[in-house]
Amino acid sequence: MASVPESAPAAFTRAGQDAVTFSRRVAGTALARSERHRNENRELLKEFGRRRLSGAAEPAPSALRGAARRFRAARGLPMPAEPVAPEPVPLRPEIPPEQTRTSEEDEDFSQSRIMSRDS
Repeated sequence: MASVPESAPAAFTRAGQDAVTFSRRVAGTALARSERHRNENRELLKEFGRRRLSGAAEPAPSALRGAARRFRAARGLPMPAEPVAPEPVPLRPEIPPEQTRTSEEDEDFSQSRIMSRDS
């Protein structure tokens, strides 16, 4: 028996129902993923809070870099190059504070001293 072509209104109705079904499935998947992430975050917050209260040290930068590397690899994200440590800034030499004069007798206004200072 030959198949009868679907009428335009029936095709439109079917396409609308398919779209609604698809959108419900996508929304359900997104909600489940969001709930899973919220639960994981809640557990991480509990663990972090316990470590902070117990006085445990912060994770080392190498451990954090490793976790970031695993996260990016699991999701197929590009791996940026690790930043190079900046050169340390040289310290300025200590400049001794100027000697404060205790009396006017310390001031030398002789011609030779003034002339040598200006040159």
